[in-house]
This record gives sequence, structure tokens and C-alpha cells, in this order.
Amino acid sequence: MKRTPLLALMLVLSAALALLTPRASLGLERNFAGSAQLDYHFLLSQPNAPAQPISVDGFITELALKMAVDISDHFSANVKVCYGCHGFEMAMGYIDYRVADELNFRVGRFSPSFGAFNLRHDPANHHLPDKPLPYDMGRMLRSEQWAEGVLPSPFPDNGVEVNGTHWFGSALELDYAFYAITGFKADRGAYDLEFDLNRMPMYWDNNNRPTFGTRIATTFRLSPISDITFGASGQYGKFDPDLGLSYAIVGADVWFRSGRTDLRFEYLARRQQFDTSNRDALRYEVPRKGGDFWTKHGAYIELKQPMNNWIDLIGRVDGMYREGNVVLESPLSQKSTVLRYTIGTMFTVEQGLRVKLATELYDFSDVDEAGHHTDVTINAAIVGTY
Repeated sequence: MKRTPLLALMLVLSAALALLTPRASLGLERNFAGSAQLDYHFLLSQPNAPAQPISVDGFITELALKMAVDISDHFSANVKVCYGCHGFEMAMGYIDYRVADELNFRVGRFSPSFGAFNLRHDPANHHLPDKPLPYDMGRMLRSEQWAEGVLPSPFPDNGVEVNGTHWFGSALELDYAFYAITGFKADRGAYDLEFDLNRMPMYWDNNNRPTFGTRIATTFRLSPISDITFGASGQYGKFDPDLGLSYAIVGADVWFRSGRTDLRFEYLARRQQFDTSNRDALRYEVPRKGGDFWTKHGAYIELKQPMNNWIDLIGRVDGMYREGNVVLESPLSQKSTVLRYTIGTMFTVEQGLRVKLATELYDFSDVDEAGHHTDVTINAAIVGTY
């Protein structure tokens, strides 16, 4: 793990050196882009509470650096490094060979096509300081107890994807993607997925069996300034070395746009098996049939309404529901829920520079060590794109 920051730094330096190479000498078209966000997360309802295991609070920096190279009209390459609460990560390193708009082959390390939020997981691309709970990666309250979201974003992986898009006239667009990737991992006897095993340096597979997934989306153009998109996603694979435990994730999303107003809804669910050989480690009795799995559901609805060219108002309601057995030390019950209500605003200081402010109210079905069901947090962030 000590080599991880050094490797990421080498990748960034390599990208910078490539940018300094005269374009004419290689005949290539390059594009370098990035974003950086500094976020301060404060637990208003418990100002003296310890940071862990309640949340990752205080100052957090999220950084993304990306370079794209067009080698020809059909062949391109992309590389991306990101930094955040998960440390340095090789978020992207793949090649695309596009036969036509309807047929593209992607090979390497990439974020597989799942859900709608994955396309805008960088802090520069969404309008609140943190992610929706189904895609949370360590910033929600009690993140350790909930073991993050349904599908923490970003979730880069190694594999191959076939995708494409086709317009039927000028009013209907169809997008599709099919992929085979390494998939999520866990050690023998694990109760949950171990997301750290998908990050550097654990890029190899632990069971030599790919995970398969797909996404289909359809966009209807309603008028020159409005349209609506419907999407559906799925993913299935084995995650343990013995190929005895599986997980399945499904999702559905809707995105309505009218002018600059956005309304988004998304639902995710994960069904996951777990090892029942050590039943004494579990709180509830394991039935003889159907007791070797649990489910986690998550959803959010979000509305963005611009007030003028400089100020946007954002409201979001999101939550998760988990049902199934838990380990003895878990504070969760057999059926646990969390709901969060967020209101925020985003100010555009100037082109490429924005300030985000948000207040969040959490409502948990289970109490924490201090006996709280509800908590209030404040988020403030500044984000720049370049």
C-alpha cells in the first residue's frame, strides 16, 4: 500500500509530460481536464462527537485528473487519476475502438455502465457537496455501520465493455452497454463485500470468474428544451475465492429536463449472500432455507432549480433500507432504515469556480451510542474545474 501514492503521482507526471510533447510531432489530439473540491463536513447536532465511527468529517479534498487522446477517428485512449476519502485511485485507463456510433469496444480499467449517477460522480458534475446515499463512499453518517451505500461510486474495474447509441429520427435515442469485469471481492468467510480489494494494488481477480452487467437507456425528446430519460441496469457475479457466494445489483432511473430545471429519480437494490458457517457470530437465527443472504435498497429524488445565471437551489430526499441478519457487534437490526433530507444551493463565482452549501437532516431507525435517532449536518464546499 505504501507504493500507491507514488504510483498515482507517477501517472499524473506522465500525463503532464505527455501534454508538453509537441502535438505536431505525434499527430494526436489530446484533452486534459480536471476538477478539485474541498468540502467541510460538520455534525451540528453532536458538535463534540468523535469523528469515527460516526462519519468522515472535517476537511476532505476530492481531486480528479483526466487525459484523453484521439489517435484516429475510431481509436482513442483515456487515463484518469482521482484522490479522495479512498486515497489515490487509478479510476480510468482504457482504450476505445468505435466502429460506429452503435458499436464501441472498451478495454481496460473503467467505470462500468450502471445507473445514471455514475456519469456525474466527479464533484464538478453534481450540485451538492456529497453523493446520494445509494452511491455513498464514506461521507454519510454511520457509514461504517451501514458499510457504505448500495453501490459506492466511483467503482472502476478491469474488463471489457461493448456499448453504443442510436437515434431513431430526432426524437428517440437508445443507449446500451454490456460488460464483463473483475467484479467486487471479499475474503473467505466474509459477511460483506470488501471494496478496498478493488483498489490499488489489488487489481487482480480473487476467483478468476468475471462479473457480468448491462445497462439500457432510452431518451425521448419532448420539445426543443425538454426531454426525459429512462434507464435500467443490472450486475451479477461471485465475490469469494471459493465461488460459493454471489451478489446481484439492479437499478432503475428517470431523468427529466426542462430548460435548466432537472428532476432525477434513481433506485438501487443489492442482494448478497454471506457465509453462515459460523452461526455464533450472527445475531439472529439462520433459517435452514433462505437465510444466507441479505438485501439493501436505496433511492433518491433530486430537484435542481436555477434562480438566475449564478445561483441554483437543490433539494434532495434519499434513503436506504436493509433487511437480513447482522453480525453480533453491528448496531443495526434485522430491518434498518435511514432517511436524509437535504436542501442546498450552489453559487457560481466565475466560470469554472463554484461554492456549494447544504444542510442535511438524518433520520435513523436505530439509535447510536449517544441514543440519537436524528442528526443534522452542515456541508460547505468549493469546487473548481480546469
